[in-house]
Amino acid sequence: MVLVDGRGLPASVDTMSASPHESQCVQRLFVFMLCSETPPRVIGDKAYDSDKLDEALAHQGIEMIAPHRGNRRKQDITQDGRSLRRYDRRSTVERSLSWFQNVRRLCIRWEKSTTLFQGYLHLGCTLLLLKEALG
Repeated sequence: MVLVDGRGLPASVDTMSASPHESQCVQRLFVFMLCSETPPRVIGDKAYDSDKLDEALAHQGIEMIAPHRGNRRKQDITQDGRSLRRYDRRSTVERSLSWFQNVRRLCIRWEKSTTLFQGYLHLGCTLLLLKEALG
């Protein structure tokens, strides 16, 4: 999982097991953030449409913006059209994920060790940040 800022630079990355749902793993990203401030809002895809996640992030002062899944009832709708307009900026996240595809070791996971893979993931993030800082 990757948490990026408005420019598409990674602010936090984390690897975890594939068995828990994505909405249950978002909280771990805030533990490993590069900056000390929590973001005012987090934009996610339909997998992040969870009332429990919305409440947990609201306690931290973070607004969760995610479109509703198709099986949600009309009376349970929590997102309005104004905040969902920010969802169009999700392409920034997709662009930064495509930057990780340039690092072939991250694209094809040859490492069996999670520690080695996390090391290469952090190296990829470092390269992205240095590329932005040095031009």
